Amino acid sequence: MSAASLRRAARESVSGLPRAFWWLWTSTLVNRLGAFVATFMTLYLTLDRGYSASFAGLVVALHGLGGVISSLVAGVMTDRLGRRPTLLAAQASTAFSVALLGFMEHPAAIAAVALLVGMTSNASRPAVAAMMADIVRPEDRVRAFALNYWAINLGFAVSATAAGLIAEYSYLAGFLGEAALTLACAVLVYVKLPESRPERGGAGAAGGSGGSGMSMDKGGAEPEIGLGSVLRDGRFMGVVGLSFLISLIFTQGSVGLPVAMGSAGFSPGDYGLVIAVNGFLIVALQIPVTRLIEHRDPQKLLVVSALLAGYGFALTAFAGPVWAYALTVCVWTLAEIVNSPTQMGLVVRLSPVHGRGRYQGVYTMSWAVAALVAPLMAGFMIDRWGADWLWATTGVLGTVAAVGYWLLMRGLSEGAAGESAPAAAGGTTATPQEAPLPTTSGPVGAS
Repeated sequence: MSAASLRRAARESVSGLPRAFWWLWTSTLVNRLGAFVATFMTLYLTLDRGYSASFAGLVVALHGLGGVISSLVAGVMTDRLGRRPTLLAAQASTAFSVALLGFMEHPAAIAAVALLVGMTSNASRPAVAAMMADIVRPEDRVRAFALNYWAINLGFAVSATAAGLIAEYSYLAGFLGEAALTLACAVLVYVKLPESRPERGGAGAAGGSGGSGMSMDKGGAEPEIGLGSVLRDGRFMGVVGLSFLISLIFTQGSVGLPVAMGSAGFSPGDYGLVIAVNGFLIVALQIPVTRLIEHRDPQKLLVVSALLAGYGFALTAFAGPVWAYALTVCVWTLAEIVNSPTQMGLVVRLSPVHGRGRYQGVYTMSWAVAALVAPLMAGFMIDRWGADWLWATTGVLGTVAAVGYWLLMRGLSEGAAGESAPAAAGGTTATPQEAPLPTTSGPVGAS
């Protein structure tokens, strides 16, 4: 491919997206550039503080539990208070709690603040996803979510390298650096990002309901959406359940894979080299692959990605040398590249306009719960039966998820093709019309 073709492809990948999206994208990149705590928490507690591996595991689990709690709370805040206030509160409180964690000495204090960090750092996710759905045209959403996912991985790849060097000098400097960058995100949100929450009762709101089968009341206004409404949305909760299965699979890359490689006699450096393939491929391939799949059938994409994820990890059972482990990472990384933006686009299609925060909160919770379950599952299976059983289980989970996606999306209309473009400007704009989609649940009412 010529340089001119590459430049043209790059322009087409980023063109047509509103300015507000790029400020949101920038805040995501800056935030991920400071991702120190999640990456080095275990090493900090065991090497720097001298705590046991079991205590480090408890702290990491509490961090994950905080994410489970905040997913629901932040989703409600996103709908009730707005996207911008939720982002500001989440990022400012994250900056404070991360800095505080660096100064904690007592084990109970470390555990308590780690729970707080997990709550605050996860609280911005529903607001980011809801705002992105608000400001980006329906036909551009898969591309927008892919670009955002690319920013997450680019930021993580850079931060992991920089944080490793910082940790050799001072772990406290890492905590304070993350706090500073997170605070910079809060300032960026405050200065550059206007509120995008759609107005209730507008012309767009009267036109459709997204994927929840929601009916209008007699006055033409959209009924209130509560968490109970989300939980009663059968098709959407099916997506949440499948997301949990997919999350269990992908999380093994940071949980089961290092343990299995360590048991097989490989060094931490070997694992670092293997897992680096994941980040490199996402940064290199996310945008061009998204261009290829952007307008293809999401049902087929999700089915194929689930199979690639499950059997990509299952192939680890046959890996011997380091390069073989790296090849298995290539397989499930391709699944990750396809699954992430496609599934996010599906979640938005199934979310009523005025319930996007709650829907995103419940969806985010599936990943947070998987982050709690996956380490327990990996540890139990490897200790009891060996790593090969874990990899066989990932193949089964991938197959179940693929069948689930195929059944769940039968008869699901394209929906997004007929949606009107939302305004990219700030303030309370007219609500974009969401084309109605069939659902397995009854009409959504107030909880």
